Amino acid sequence: MRTRFLIAVLFALAFAPLAHADGLPIADAGPPAIIGGDDVGGRLVALPTERGTVVARIGETVYVSRLLDGRYTVPVVALDHTASGLSTDGSTLVLINPRRTFPRARTSFVVLNAKNLRVRSHIVLQGDFSFDALSPDGTRLFLIHYLSRRDPTRYEVRALDVPSGKLLPTPIVDKSEPDERMAGFPVTRQTTADGRWAYTLYDGAGKQPFVHALDTVNGEAHCIDLEMLAGRQDLYGLRLGLGPGDSGLAVLDGAEKLTVIDTRDFEPVAAKTVAPDAAVTSSGSRWPLALLAGLGVVAVGAAVLARGRIRKLTDTLVRSGKPV
Repeated sequence: MRTRFLIAVLFALAFAPLAHADGLPIADAGPPAIIGGDDVGGRLVALPTERGTVVARIGETVYVSRLLDGRYTVPVVALDHTASGLSTDGSTLVLINPRRTFPRARTSFVVLNAKNLRVRSHIVLQGDFSFDALSPDGTRLFLIHYLSRRDPTRYEVRALDVPSGKLLPTPIVDKSEPDERMAGFPVTRQTTADGRWAYTLYDGAGKQPFVHALDTVNGEAHCIDLEMLAGRQDLYGLRLGLGPGDSGLAVLDGAEKLTVIDTRDFEPVAAKTVAPDAAVTSSGSRWPLALLAGLGVVAVGAAVLARGRIRKLTDTLVRSGKPV
């Protein structure tokens, strides 16, 4: 019963609006993110405690938990609270030390075996980075490296070899436009079923929105300009969706397709040229604002009313999980 209560509270907190578990260049606030599912043996969550961080794999019960020294969290890769950090093959989990300020002098990650949650390595980088993506086999980590102390929209994409913990020497750029600088905040993320391609919609820093297509296997990228979205005031409510077999990437306003990107040549085409009955799997849903607000109230209320019980439950997890 107590375990079910913990899981219920974690899920209520995880879906509270405007919560950021890490990554983006803003101070952290809000509940922990949850990643995974039954296909990889349960959901994974990192929960801060007075003694460190409890990372747990949960389902109908707590399958396994570990106590980590220091504070770590499941990475968030977009403003819609899309979580990441788990490799598609289910073998590797990467957590990040969440920021408190921007910029920060160094960035820390911990790499775990996603099955038994044992620590494989700690990675510490000089400079300000956030998590971007992980290759399907967990051997290549992709990061956003912030280049300016004042402007969080100035950054580059870097790749890191996970076994060695070393950054690869050159940034990842669109080879067709190597001098074009990425800018803006990530709105939403969609990843192909095999984990190879990570598609991110950026707001363009007030200019032209674009989709960043990152090949996490070959370490290549494509930037797709979306002229038809320039000037829209509702960018942060848009989502991405993939067609059958990951054949086309749609930019969605609810159920309406605003444009579709051909994932073979990365060219956007008019939505009206796409068959209207083409199935699309969306990266997220646009819940009514009233429901989101209600969830926020429920989450805050649950956190306040259950603070003592959660502390006892996390202490139980700490005792059951071996410190690492």
